[in-house]
Amino acid sequence: MLRIFCLTLALTFPGYSLSAPCGNTSAGFEAWKQDFAIQAKRAGVKKKGLQALAQTRYATGTIAADRNQRSFKYSLDKFMQVRGADTIVAQGRKRKARNPQFYATLERQYGVPPGVLIAIHGMETGFGNFMGDSPVVSAITTLAYDCRRSEFFIPHAIGALKLVDQGSITVATKGAKHGELGHTQFLPGNALAYGVDATGDRQVDFYNMTDALASTANFLRKKGWKPGKGYQPGEPNFRVIQQWNAASVYQQSIAIMAWRIDN
Repeated sequence: MLRIFCLTLALTFPGYSLSAPCGNTSAGFEAWKQDFAIQAKRAGVKKKGLQALAQTRYATGTIAADRNQRSFKYSLDKFMQVRGADTIVAQGRKRKARNPQFYATLERQYGVPPGVLIAIHGMETGFGNFMGDSPVVSAITTLAYDCRRSEFFIPHAIGALKLVDQGSITVATKGAKHGELGHTQFLPGNALAYGVDATGDRQVDFYNMTDALASTANFLRKKGWKPGKGYQPGEPNFRVIQQWNAASVYQQSIAIMAWRIDN
């Protein structure tokens, strides 16, 4: 899931810069990591995070996926068909009916209707059935090194290393090809900024559904979600959905599925 928050995240990490030279092959990755370690330490990454950085490997699968993102070029109807929108809606309604109090509590606290959170959860990981098989720290570090979008991914790479420092993830934690993690596939910088410990165990665990959905609701609220207002295109909260994912077909699909789940 690619989100457009580079500037905000850059301000979050004081040591942010593009001093380490990027590359388009694996050849310079190890040398880049040594430079990036200095940058990461300056940004506040500590021992565990730096150790995780040293252990990362160039993620060829991530690079292949980044070069081959076809589904976001589909028409809206085709995208929804490929992503299984009808199934997400049907399963989402059942999930809401089985645990109405959980979603009602999130709505009271953050103002985000159940359908929106359920639609995102279903779209991102099939309600947690597949949260990815790529080591998150290596994936996001590889993208920070890759010249195509270093500026976007460097803050998220630093975020991932800080999550390691905090104990939220390890170098072995697996997620999506672009380094997204957990039930709703947070990019690491956003996970660091908006993560919520909703279970009260003093640990933000994005692989725990309660923490993940509360964190998602918190993200949307902090991005300007207006409780009680609409979220279809042209309505106040649609612009907040747009901040969750940059792809127009994704944004529209979430709005449509959420409305169907809630109605």
